[in-house]
Amino acid sequence: MSDAAPETEILQEPAYDPAAPAPLDVPRTPTGNAEVDAQLERLADADHLATDGHVEVYEDVHRGLRDALTALDARPGPPAPSPSYQQPYQNRS
Repeated sequence: MSDAAPETEILQEPAYDPAAPAPLDVPRTPTGNAEVDAQLERLADADHLATDGHVEVYEDVHRGLRDALTALDARPGPPAPSPSYQQPYQNRS
């Protein structure tokens, strides 16, 4: 037998790592547009990544929002007034 005292484990708290992923907990208010809301939810993916992984998420979201805005511009709007509606310019001197 050994006369040595039994070893006890010393539990240490993990060191604080300011670069570790941490949720920002930024509230995301639904817009009512499914495409835009999906892109805003995609931002939550950055909460679980190290800072150097955020760029990829942000670029993906930016691309998706840009595509959603482009789709809005492509929708037909109200018809333009007919040319017969416009009065010709009359020069009176």
